[in-house]
Amino acid sequence: MKVTINDLIKELDDARQTAKENGQASAMVASILAKAKLLGLDKADSEHNNEPQPVQIIVNVKNARKADR
Repeated sequence: MKVTINDLIKELDDARQTAKENGQASAMVASILAKAKLLGLDKADSEHNNEPQPVQIIVNVKNARKADR
């Protein structure tokens, strides 16, 4: 199985959420920094020549309506 950056980002998001739920601030920061590193956001702007970097936004939509009774 090939692991993608998106797979790793998802796992880091899950880890951050778990850390948040358990009040583990340092683990949350570690997850955020790991995501930034994977996305290349930890580098100085000069290394990117100020070019826009691609961003992926994932929106999870959940139906919050109550079921008909």
